[in-house]
Amino acid sequence: MSSPFDAPSSPEQPVDRDSREQYVLPLVVRIERADPPARTDALETSARAVLTLLADPRVTEDGGAWAERVLAWEDARIRKVVRRARGGEWRKAGELPGITVTGAAAEVRVFPPVPLDGWPKELAKLQVSGTDLDDPAEPAAPADGLPVLWLNPDLEMSAGKTMAQTGHAAQLAWWRLDDTRRKEWAESGFALAVRTAAPEAWAALTASGLPLVRDAGFTEIAPGSCTVVADHPALR
Repeated sequence: MSSPFDAPSSPEQPVDRDSREQYVLPLVVRIERADPPARTDALETSARAVLTLLADPRVTEDGGAWAERVLAWEDARIRKVVRRARGGEWRKAGELPGITVTGAAAEVRVFPPVPLDGWPKELAKLQVSGTDLDDPAEPAAPADGLPVLWLNPDLEMSAGKTMAQTGHAAQLAWWRLDDTRRKEWAESGFALAVRTAAPEAWAALTASGLPLVRDAGFTEIAPGSCTVVADHPALR
């Protein structure tokens, strides 16, 4: 699902992000009919996939193969679109340059940003709908010290939309961390948890100063909706 949001900008240097060429970060989740992943597993894997791309040498190193495209993407609206694939579609998507990240059972492949109207044909034909997933059991409480992406308990979103939102939240947390903390997180395999916040805790989370995703409202939910808070221990 598409879920654009505005990257932070300096009040002294306002940025008209809509006037710039728009890019999108494609994510493809593998959903086989007979064995779909659990919802929380897919959400966590999507967030880790975004972080894995941001930390990849092809993005971080001068002259990296993906560095210019990521910079152009971050200079406009930070759009992410989640599509689903199975069988031959998944295999063809895997032949394109990208990174496949696995969870407990989930598989998500993230690709370097592409122009909004310039998707590779192998990805453009994949469906956005049909990403509704369920958890077979209530996820356990996250381990102490683990970064947690807290979902708004009052919003209902498809799994695909929520995967984009958790990716946004993870990216906002990444931007706030210094190099040492980024390295530590990368060395852990970007360990994190995604959980739905308790209703009584959500207001405090949104007022905490932790990274907060506000959706542009182009799909599923109202503009300005607060969707995810990224609670990384280093940011408290």
